[in-house]
Amino acid sequence: MTELLKQLCALPGVSSFEDAVRNYIRQQAAPYVNEVKVDAMGNLIFFKKGAKATGKRLMLCAHMDEVGLMVRSITEDGYLKFVCVGGIDRRVLLGKQVRIGAKQVPGVIGLKAIHMTTAEERKKVPKLEDYYIDIGANSQEEAQALVEVGEPCVFVSDCVEFGDGFLKAKALDDRVGCAVLLDLLRRELPMDVTFVFTVQEEVGARGAFGSGFAVTPEIALVVEGTTAADAPSQDPQAQICWPGKGPVLSWMDRGTIYDRSLFEVLRDQAKAHNIPWQMKHYIAGSTDAKAIQRTKSGVRVAGLSVPVRYLHAPGSVTKLRDVEQTLELAWLFVQAIAQES
Repeated sequence: MTELLKQLCALPGVSSFEDAVRNYIRQQAAPYVNEVKVDAMGNLIFFKKGAKATGKRLMLCAHMDEVGLMVRSITEDGYLKFVCVGGIDRRVLLGKQVRIGAKQVPGVIGLKAIHMTTAEERKKVPKLEDYYIDIGANSQEEAQALVEVGEPCVFVSDCVEFGDGFLKAKALDDRVGCAVLLDLLRRELPMDVTFVFTVQEEVGARGAFGSGFAVTPEIALVVEGTTAADAPSQDPQAQICWPGKGPVLSWMDRGTIYDRSLFEVLRDQAKAHNIPWQMKHYIAGSTDAKAIQRTKSGVRVAGLSVPVRYLHAPGSVTKLRDVEQTLELAWLFVQAIAQES
């Protein structure tokens, strides 16, 4: 699981440019499934037959895309101005390495040097308009020969294991979910399951909405990476969850109130099999569940997440044991739904 997660995190996949991630997952999954489809939005959909055909249509979902940047203009002196794709904290941008477009052109995010700022400026977070990407070009013409307006910029961040079983990488949101689903679809399943790897979650769960209509599930489990926010400076009342304390079971976020009975299935399976689990202590964020839940006549949704520190930053951190336990609990969830059918 660790090597699979590292390979997934290393791939570029800014929202709407998930091609490399989709191609990798399709190659890895194709030998194990019965049907493969890519829809108009770019969602990757697999159907796999199980030991029995049940009356329940079950969908497992994880999103392929990651936050990043997009080139919006090129200055006369060859610098790139950009916009954010997804929610990114402007404070973490300075000095970060990126790779731009299909050519993976290297660049560094720059800003006016600190010794040239005023005392008042140093009290404020710089505006996005103040940042630029330096690709080593001397003119607009040189830069235009390398990159185009509208191309995505992905953060460069090595996957590093450190400390007591932690992993640092970019795109842990939601390559942790992709890794879990890939592992599950390689198994002999107790029931028919549709696996959906969605696009454009970071910009409003756009892919999930279409896939929900296409698949028409009755039950959907969304596997995600969620904000840990357990830093020592954080108000204890706003610490959402904690790495090392197991998978996070969702009961509510800013987009969804989750199905109570499915929440209880996850909770009861965790208790019965001695899997540590936790709930969010602070309402924040949303997932593909908000789009899936509202398709057609409605879908019962459950949420299962891996705690991730520094979400949407070039370097996020998770505990590998939490990922393994999330996989274990997702597998138990599938088995429990099959037994109920």
